[in-house]
Amino acid sequence: MLHERVVLVTGATGVLGRVVVARFAAAGARLGLVGTHLDRLTEVARDLGLDADRWAPGTADLRDDGEARAAVKSVADRLGRVDVVLHLVGGWTGGTAVVDLDPAELRTMLDQHLWTTLNIIQATVPAMIAAGWGRIAAVGSRPALEAVPKSAAYAVAKTAEDTLLRTVAREVAGTGVTANLVTVGTIDEKHERESAPTLKNATWTTPEEIAAAFLFLCSDEAAAMNGARLPLDHKG
Repeated sequence: MLHERVVLVTGATGVLGRVVVARFAAAGARLGLVGTHLDRLTEVARDLGLDADRWAPGTADLRDDGEARAAVKSVADRLGRVDVVLHLVGGWTGGTAVVDLDPAELRTMLDQHLWTTLNIIQATVPAMIAAGWGRIAAVGSRPALEAVPKSAAYAVAKTAEDTLLRTVAREVAGTGVTANLVTVGTIDEKHERESAPTLKNATWTTPEEIAAAFLFLCSDEAAAMNGARLPLDHKG
């Protein structure tokens, strides 16, 4: 299914990134690991036992389009191409009512979610279209679909990312490339939903569940899914 596909993972050094990298490596993929620090990327590869010829680093601040393109080129030069992009760059800023919102807070969230997504798409999608096959997947957010008090900066940025990706999906339709989102509420990094269940964490999503959803969306069997929001927040 993903044997020898080149999967570029942004945010690869985070908890979710490590789980995703491990799952895709086990599926036979080669990995392009993208982050801001080479030593951390190397640590992930070492901890997960990735052979030197099975992965390549791409060091970049993805808020900068030049650095994003350079990171993608570095991975493609080492591994031959990029077939899949899993965009896991995250971050949350909130707790402020709209009337008190500092514009800098909104700019930070837009940089983190919208601009990183735009830059990585522009750096990878043209080659995917030319190759006739590609997969793009990102983590969507419940606040992007439902207004949540004192989360405007984050919600606006995630909504912008959602709209961008779903627009890309329409633009690549019929090319063999797809773009989808896996929508979650809170990522349950410590597996509290299982170890200490409460009404609050009952809707949380584990990194392993997200990784499994990504594996499906990147498969040939999911070729008909394009522009979808795959909900993983356990809400009815």
